[in-house]
Amino acid sequence: MFEFVWPWVWLLLPLPLLVWWLAERKRQQQALRAPLFLYWRSIQEQEGKSSKRFPWLTFLIWALIITALSRPQWVGNTMELPATGRDLMLSIDISGSMEMPDMVIDNKEVDRLVAVKALLTDFIARRKGDRIGLILFGEQAYLQTPLTFDLETVQIMLDETSIGLAGSSRTAIGDGIGLAVKRLRERNADNRVLILLTDGQNNTGVLNPLQAAELAEHAGITIYTIGVGADEMIVKNRFFGNRRINPSLELDEETLIAVAEKTGGRYFRARDTREMEQIYQIIDELEPVEDDYQSYRPIKALFYIPLALALLISLLSILIRTIISWRMSTAHNTKQQAASVTPEESHV
Repeated sequence: MFEFVWPWVWLLLPLPLLVWWLAERKRQQQALRAPLFLYWRSIQEQEGKSSKRFPWLTFLIWALIITALSRPQWVGNTMELPATGRDLMLSIDISGSMEMPDMVIDNKEVDRLVAVKALLTDFIARRKGDRIGLILFGEQAYLQTPLTFDLETVQIMLDETSIGLAGSSRTAIGDGIGLAVKRLRERNADNRVLILLTDGQNNTGVLNPLQAAELAEHAGITIYTIGVGADEMIVKNRFFGNRRINPSLELDEETLIAVAEKTGGRYFRARDTREMEQIYQIIDELEPVEDDYQSYRPIKALFYIPLALALLISLLSILIRTIISWRMSTAHNTKQQAASVTPEESHV
């Protein structure tokens, strides 16, 4: 939308008209003793025009200057700035056990990591207003995505996650928590939250989960732990027939519960995709997205356009008058030289 910051400046626009009318009414021979009006009068005298004719070119320059002084600007549509009250880190287990195909999406068996990624898509999309980061851990932990408002980038990096990127034979849950605490502690946020998803137990790494939880407690970080994996699964075998197994035997629920309780969080058990989706909805309720959005409208100043036009017209006007004056002076000198030639000189 186009608007003027100081529209009242346009009240000065008819000032030259008023001055010119008063000057003509009094029929003065000289312009008013002001640089602008002396300039106008000189233009009239150089062009040989009648003093009763209004200098429209100069008035155009004046109008452009008034336009620039009124501060024209283009105001864009209202844009929302995300709230800055919460940092949320996702720490996801990508060890080899996450390949267990005991989850179902759309009546199709999928492994645990595929289910986690599919359901996190909606969860991440709902977190507009929060900074989200992504940590992956297996035998070691590493930062996949730093905390950012750019949810699309977080989603892309999550989609590119695969088993084995951090080692597939062991699980460093404590290091996954410790790295998240380190990254969250570096930021000055009102609320800092860690969501940890794993299907196993800590069997490697520098920190054990309880030590990492103490660090999180001192840093004021809330941890929600999620144990992923079904309690029962049918394994098909052509020789021995079908048999039922518990694919989550290695899940250390006791430690995950202790980690969550120590930091004021909660432990959730996700045996299937339905439970996992409910867990994300519960976390949304426990840690609601900040709703105190700030908004702004991008503004682009345009005063330089009429100002540049006024300058350009002024320079062109001066240049044209200079050329005309030079030609008239040359012609006048030529006539004088021709008139000063004697008949004898002309005959010769």
